[in-house]
Amino acid sequence: MSEPILIENKDVVRRYNLPSTVQFCRKCTISNQRPRISFDENGICSACSYSEYKQKINWEKREGELIALLNKHRRHDGSYDVIVPVSGGKDGGFVAHQLKYRYGMNPLTVTWAPHLYTEIGLLNFQHFVDTGFDNVVGRPNGKIHRLMTKLAFIHLGDPFQPFIYGQTNFPLRMAVQYGVPLIMYGENGEVEYGGEMKNAGVPTREVADHDGHYFSGLPPAIWKNYGLTQRDLYTYLSPDNAAIKANKTEIHFFGYYKCWDPQENFYYCQEHNDFQPSPERTEGTYSKYASLDDKLDGFHYYLAYIKFGMGRATSDTAHEIRDNKITRDEGIALVQKFDGEFPARYYQTFLEYCGITDELFEAVINSWRSDHLWSKTNGEWQLKHNIGQAVTVANRNGVSEPQVKSA
Repeated sequence: MSEPILIENKDVVRRYNLPSTVQFCRKCTISNQRPRISFDENGICSACSYSEYKQKINWEKREGELIALLNKHRRHDGSYDVIVPVSGGKDGGFVAHQLKYRYGMNPLTVTWAPHLYTEIGLLNFQHFVDTGFDNVVGRPNGKIHRLMTKLAFIHLGDPFQPFIYGQTNFPLRMAVQYGVPLIMYGENGEVEYGGEMKNAGVPTREVADHDGHYFSGLPPAIWKNYGLTQRDLYTYLSPDNAAIKANKTEIHFFGYYKCWDPQENFYYCQEHNDFQPSPERTEGTYSKYASLDDKLDGFHYYLAYIKFGMGRATSDTAHEIRDNKITRDEGIALVQKFDGEFPARYYQTFLEYCGITDELFEAVINSWRSDHLWSKTNGEWQLKHNIGQAVTVANRNGVSEPQVKSA
C-alpha cells in the first residue's frame, strides 16, 4: 500500500481575510465567506444592497452617458473603435451585439481560449463569430499552460488562475497592439456579486486593482518562484503601464450603463447570436447556459466550495434572487440540492491535463479545507454551516438529496 501524499494545509482564513464566524445574507444565499464581501447592520450583503441601488438608477441617463462615451471613441475610417472580451457566451455576446448593431460601433472581439473547449462551447463561439464579428484568439503555449494550471491548483487552490490571467490581460494587450483605447466588459463582478464596493458608482476599473480583485494577490510574475521564466510568463502579463497610458486605455463595464441581468442576456443571445444552451445541466448547479466553454471550469467552482463553503449553485441562486427570477426559499432548496456536486464529467480529463494522480488531487483538495468550515466524522468531510441548516457533504460520486458523500 502506497504512503499517503502529504500536502501542507493552507490557512484559508488568513490568506483570504475571512471572518471566522459564518453569516448568511438575509436576502440571498451568499455568506460572508466570499472574499471582500461586506454585510450591513441588517445582515444584508453588499451585492444585495447594490441590487437595490440599481432599482433607483436613471437608466435613460446612464444610456446617455454610454452614447457620449461611444461618440468620443467612434471612428469613421473602418478601423476598430472598441475592444470587447468574449468567449462566445451570453454576456460578452450581448455586449458585442449591442455595441455593433444598436450603437453602430465597430468592435474587435478578443478571446482568451479556454483550457479545453467543450463541444457546446466551441459551437457557441463559432456561432457568435458567424453572426458578424471580427475576432482575435489568444492561445497560450500548451505545455506552459498545463504546468501553470497544475501549480495554481496545488498552491493557489484554483486551477483556473492561468485562464484568469489571460482573460484579464490579453484584452489589454490587444488594445495596445491595435491602438484601441476603449475596452468594454460586461458586468463589474466585484459590485454585482459581492466584493470591494469602491467602484460601485463608476463605470471603470483600474489596472492597479487586477492583482487584488482577479489574481488573489498573486500576479503572473509570482510563478517565477516555481521555476517559470519571464519568457514563459510573457503572454500572461499586462502591457507595461507606459504603453497602457500612451494608448489612453479605458476599461469600462457595460453593466454600469445598462441594467445587468444574466438570464435576460441568455434570451437575447439565443435570438441574436444563435447561442445554444448545453444539453446537460452544469455540474454543481441547475442551469444549462452559463460558463459552458471549458471542460475544467467545474474545478474552479468546486475549489471555491471547498475553500469558502459556497459553490456554483450558491453563486447562481444569489444573483437570480436579486434579479427576482427565484425566491430565497427556492434558492436555498437549489443550493441544498446542487452545491458542492463533484465535477465528475471531466475528472479524468482534469487529472490527465495536469499530469496528477487521484491521490494527489484528493490531498490538494483536503489541504484547502478550513477548520472553521469543515469537520470530519466517521471518515466523511462535513460542511459545518449550511444555509438551509441541513447537513451537506462533498462527494466525488454525485449528489443525493440533501446529502453528498465524502471525497
